[in-house]
Amino acid sequence: MNESALILTDLVKDFNGKRAVDHISMTVPKGEILGLLGPNGAGKTTTIRMVMDIIAPDSGKIEILGQNFSEKMKNKIGYLPEERGIYRKMKVMDILCFLGELKGMKVADIREKGKRLLSQFGLEGYEQKKAEELSKGMAQKLQFIATILHSPELLILDEPFSGLDPMNIELVKDIMLEKKREGVSIIFSTHLMDYAEKTVDSVVMIDRGKKVLDGRLSEIKAMHGRKFVKIEYEGPPGFLAGLDYVKSVRDFGREMEIELSDISLKGKLLKDLADRTTINSFQLTEPSLNNIFLQKVKEGALA
Repeated sequence: MNESALILTDLVKDFNGKRAVDHISMTVPKGEILGLLGPNGAGKTTTIRMVMDIIAPDSGKIEILGQNFSEKMKNKIGYLPEERGIYRKMKVMDILCFLGELKGMKVADIREKGKRLLSQFGLEGYEQKKAEELSKGMAQKLQFIATILHSPELLILDEPFSGLDPMNIELVKDIMLEKKREGVSIIFSTHLMDYAEKTVDSVVMIDRGKKVLDGRLSEIKAMHGRKFVKIEYEGPPGFLAGLDYVKSVRDFGREMEIELSDISLKGKLLKDLADRTTINSFQLTEPSLNNIFLQKVKEGALA
């Protein structure tokens, strides 16, 4: 029995002589969430489009749920593309019925489940509204509903949080975790590292078409070590000037994430800070996924 929902092996794609995807390989285990991360233009969407057979790879192999891609396979996949698009002149429930029937659902089942999902997403009473009457956020939620309506085994979500306010981002995140508990496998790309960190089991990070990081989130964090200190402070910044054992700093105004060259220097840092500013909180912390992301992109830019 194949325990992988998606296996990509050595994918390559060129456009007009420029390599967009450069020998990418990755595996999504069944029932897990994989975050596909990278800056704009890294090759994330191109990779996803090859998985969905929208464009063909120049070389490499794609295996979905133990099989090659086929038209029948589409009924097992829920795909939310980065470029949104719904039938603006159609009514909300008619859109769900049309898309659900394409996935092999019966109209009665679509209406029952669609009504329940619309209510869950705060769109109750909108069944007979035309899509063009919806706000951008509402239209985005409608597309997400259409993506999960047919209970797919594999969800492929390209920037699923785009266009949503914080409350609805939280809702989509919760739905993703609910689907994972149901055994659904999920791959999604996002720039919102905080939400990726809260949801993913594993990470693939690509930059300029090449994979730069691949592994389980817990192992990646352990690999990067506990060299970070988080502090809450009062007063003006600038108190770290001249501390050559400080490798990097992310300043949020009253809070800082400080990377040390060696964690054994944490005591020295605390003493130096006490002499320079008012510290309300001082704690060791794991490197955030955002820190790791920024580090890898910076390394790629310098390469």
